[in-house]
Amino acid sequence: MSEQTEATRRPQRPIEAARRVGTRWGWLVATAALAAASSAPAAAGDRERIVLRQGQLIIGEVLAEKQDAIFVDVGFDVVKVPLEAIESRGPLEDERDATPQAVREVEGGFYRVGRLERQPVKELVDRYGEAVVSIETPSGKGSGFIINPDGYTVTNAHVVEGETKIAVILYLKTPNGGLTRKRIDDVELVAINPYVDLALLKIPPTEGVKLSAVTLGSLDDLRAGDGVFAVGNPLGLERTVTQGILSTLNRNFEGQVYLQTDTAINPGNSGGPLFNLRGEVIGVTNMKATQGDNVGFAIPINVVLDFLKNRDTFAYGKDNPNSGNRYLDPPRRIRPEPPSFDEGDHAGSGQP
Repeated sequence: MSEQTEATRRPQRPIEAARRVGTRWGWLVATAALAAASSAPAAAGDRERIVLRQGQLIIGEVLAEKQDAIFVDVGFDVVKVPLEAIESRGPLEDERDATPQAVREVEGGFYRVGRLERQPVKELVDRYGEAVVSIETPSGKGSGFIINPDGYTVTNAHVVEGETKIAVILYLKTPNGGLTRKRIDDVELVAINPYVDLALLKIPPTEGVKLSAVTLGSLDDLRAGDGVFAVGNPLGLERTVTQGILSTLNRNFEGQVYLQTDTAINPGNSGGPLFNLRGEVIGVTNMKATQGDNVGFAIPINVVLDFLKNRDTFAYGKDNPNSGNRYLDPPRRIRPEPPSFDEGDHAGSGQP
């Protein structure tokens, strides 16, 4: 028997085996080697949804699990994913996670909805952050976001309620990749509903200014623990980006349902967008717990969509009784019992 060479005698590791196979069946051999090497193989045919800490999404079958990494079959390749890079993973419950959906215009182009491609947060901020604006009034400052190129903008009712002058600060991209700050005055208040804390503004047309708009998302596939981020002007610090997760999707507060998040939200964030990791707006940030840290709240996107669809109902007008103005309740009687109308009460007083 001839003497074996060192290369033949030495057992090959799975990755080495994959590198040495040069035929078109190479990855099948590599997959078999990885599956055989797995200490806890996944059930055949099961696909998982793996979200990375930087926002990327991987969908595929987990072939092998190691102490520091997993190996995922994504159809045309096998990917090694370090465990420390994974934010969350679970079964693929909705095939819509696998592919983005086309963005479509709703209400005659008044706003747009759709499912975008998952990207890192820094790329989402660069792409969609231009649609986030700063809102200034004589008594304070807040945030908002543009929903169509005509300048219609969503914010909180408490940011603009009772104000006589509203201005918007735009952050427009320059050819060298930076941003330029542009103030626009005489912003119109179109609709307001104080009961859900939402308002709709209209930025007047400005020569040479092309407005970007956000895409509105859905709550259908959101789960507690999903990553989110906010863009706004907390404490007047313009263009601030903060990131966190959804703590819960249904927090009750005074009869209204809110999204709760540990994303940092402070005064000045009010009216700004809460994005998911695809860059879709899923809520409007509007308040935080003052006696705690990382307990913020946002108005869910389904409430925002209902407000936009019924904006004529809440059309603002100081002389319009059907507007969204909040009217004070009539004063109550000091004494709860009904008044007395005895005949002798006013006798001789000369009063009716």
